[in-house]
Amino acid sequence: MNTSAPVFTVAALYRFAKLPQFEALREPLTELCNKHDVRGTLLLASEGINGTVAGTEAGIAALIDYIEAIPELKGLELKYSTASKLPFYRLKIKLKREIVTMGVEGIDPLQSVGTYVAAEDWNDLISDENTILVDTRNDYEYAIGTFEGAIDPCTTTFREFPEWVEQHRDELEGKKIAMFCTGGIRCEKATAFVKGLGFDDVYHLKGGILKYLEDIPAEQSMWEGECFVFDERVSVGHGLVEGDIELCRACRRPITPEDKLSPKFKHGISCEACYDERTDEDRARYAEREKQIMLAKKHGRARHIGS
Repeated sequence: MNTSAPVFTVAALYRFAKLPQFEALREPLTELCNKHDVRGTLLLASEGINGTVAGTEAGIAALIDYIEAIPELKGLELKYSTASKLPFYRLKIKLKREIVTMGVEGIDPLQSVGTYVAAEDWNDLISDENTILVDTRNDYEYAIGTFEGAIDPCTTTFREFPEWVEQHRDELEGKKIAMFCTGGIRCEKATAFVKGLGFDDVYHLKGGILKYLEDIPAEQSMWEGECFVFDERVSVGHGLVEGDIELCRACRRPITPEDKLSPKFKHGISCEACYDERTDEDRARYAEREKQIMLAKKHGRARHIGS
């Protein structure tokens, strides 16, 4: 008898498309995901679809087949990986103004984006001394892993990225501008925005970091650290294997094994980054929540709602 633990399929997907009927897709997608116990988040907007979902291989295949059968969404940008347990607790299908929020009107990746660079060609581009390499992700993502030599714009949300570009225009002039993000979608808008400012030599990593870590052997890699992912795996490494990073359950920031050595770290209650941001009352509340989670686990009950 096979007693090995099940392996779940994780699909990160997006496609920019003119999708005026996006609101009508919410109900059938919800029904299909519930039927196959597919969990995760899908964002729908008039500009397309974006999300990460997980389930059995058959369940994910049924969902992808359904989405690909919608004419406007055929040709998804799609990355698969695996997880040892379901990395999402519930399903969320949201109707949004944007499938990735930059907050700048008139940015249309269907009209103009940077030059796509395949994973196997990325090292050559970023090794060029005339290339400026920009990480378009947020500071907490950058902190646990990035490409060698990448600039950290120190943003806490993607909405701050356009302001950073405006403030550094002089440094970008006359350079090849190479940008990257987790799965590629933020770079679609980031490169469209930068090209709209009049820059011509603008590039981005096709399929994002996930595609690079999937395709490029570790011994040839210029990636350092782990890649933050927005699910309960927290991070992945080369080959898209699950990483060693955890989340602080108080502030949702990633924490490394080294971070857990801090005297300010208490599991489920605080970490070095958030300790001074919270009050003793906050920590008491988090401690009670952690106690309830542990009791639920001890008695074999379902995951506590506060976890």
